[in-house]
Amino acid sequence: MDFQVVVLGGGVSKKLLPLVSQELPNALLPVANRPVISYVLEYLELSNLKDLIVVVEGEEAALRVGAWISGAYADRLHVEVAAIPEDVGTAGAIRAISHHLTAKDILVVSGDLVTDVPLGAVAATHRRHDAVVTAMLCSAPVSGPSESVSSGGKDKTKKPGRYDLIGLDPTKQFLVHIATGAEVEKDLRIQKSILPAVGQIEIRADLMDAHLYAFKRSVLQEVLDQKSAFQSLKHDVLPYLVRSQLKSEVLFNGMPPVEENGTEKVISQSNQQMLSQILANASEPTFHLRHALGSYSSTSDRKTHKCCVYIAGSSKYCARLNSIQAYNDINRDVTGEASHLSGYSFSAQNNIIHPSAELGAKTTVGPHCMLGEGSQMGDKCSVKRSVIGRHCRIGANVKVVNSVVMNHVSIGDCCSIQGSVICSNVQLQERAVVKDCQVGAGYVVTAGSECKGEVLAKK
Repeated sequence: MDFQVVVLGGGVSKKLLPLVSQELPNALLPVANRPVISYVLEYLELSNLKDLIVVVEGEEAALRVGAWISGAYADRLHVEVAAIPEDVGTAGAIRAISHHLTAKDILVVSGDLVTDVPLGAVAATHRRHDAVVTAMLCSAPVSGPSESVSSGGKDKTKKPGRYDLIGLDPTKQFLVHIATGAEVEKDLRIQKSILPAVGQIEIRADLMDAHLYAFKRSVLQEVLDQKSAFQSLKHDVLPYLVRSQLKSEVLFNGMPPVEENGTEKVISQSNQQMLSQILANASEPTFHLRHALGSYSSTSDRKTHKCCVYIAGSSKYCARLNSIQAYNDINRDVTGEASHLSGYSFSAQNNIIHPSAELGAKTTVGPHCMLGEGSQMGDKCSVKRSVIGRHCRIGANVKVVNSVVMNHVSIGDCCSIQGSVICSNVQLQERAVVKDCQVGAGYVVTAGSECKGEVLAKK
């Protein structure tokens, strides 16, 4: 697969505080005790894509990500880690490394993507249609759009659900409308010119833009050069390409340019014959081709380009770690229904307990759980649907349910943790109760505390 690959590693996202920090940037956030970016790197490796550019916001974060990748993949992948300024957006990230891009087609993949959708199918769709962009779509999470889910804290005000509203042509191969993060209750506005050309549009709110794109490099670079205000691939570049596909300013899609003859535009007879031949040879001409051919009976000049989609099958797993709710969900899935993505071998009890971990008397670790290297648990503890990291020290009579506990965490006797994320080096003193909380790295929860729906972090 001769695509050049760019992985967008992010930086330190405000959406993921207090889970992330300068010491633990987004890309290194552990999912089932592995950095989330490792899922993308191995996904690419499985498709024999081993020459990668990983873009990270901030020098310090880039150094940390680069050091981890070098140690983990030294003999397997050739990875160039590029540091870019913070807050330039995904379009700004590509703009910053544009001089490194030389291939005909570019694959841009979010570093927080966890999926088993076949990458080769996306690439084949892109090449088959000679598209300027092909976006991978998958089923939206069952829990709903991540933007509407509370991430803990005391503000429980319900926000309206925001979804990707996606318009498809009747063949479900072409993207004809996209409204990213739209409120479903709002009026939907469709570009006037697209309806007559397509004939029928299917609007979907149950699909998620997975932030995996194949771009024609020359078009992507041209758009980024011409539209200096564009910051986001999803919110700026993709909608622009979709809106302009029947009046393309960036590509004539292989069609011959019209010739000027005074005030009228005419096309030569040979070009008309070529267009007719293309139409005749196409088993099912795309609306782009019909639209372009129809233009020659009028005075308009209709240049076109194609924006394609690859829709993943419902049996495939696809999620992005772009919210705290998503973090909880993905950790649960990768030790549960999507355990094939974890890279681990599960026991007969359907869990993973590292050989060096120690369990006290009458302590149970249930199915879909993970206990990391060197961790110790006291007597009469219970772990259900949770991930516990490396070198944790857990006292007696501790209950951990639906939670993620990172590395080097100390938990005193008789503590209860439910629906929470406990970051590295946290201390929970005896009898602490933590429910639906996020506890930042190094925080101390004092003995007997009862915390519910809070974000606890060092000042």
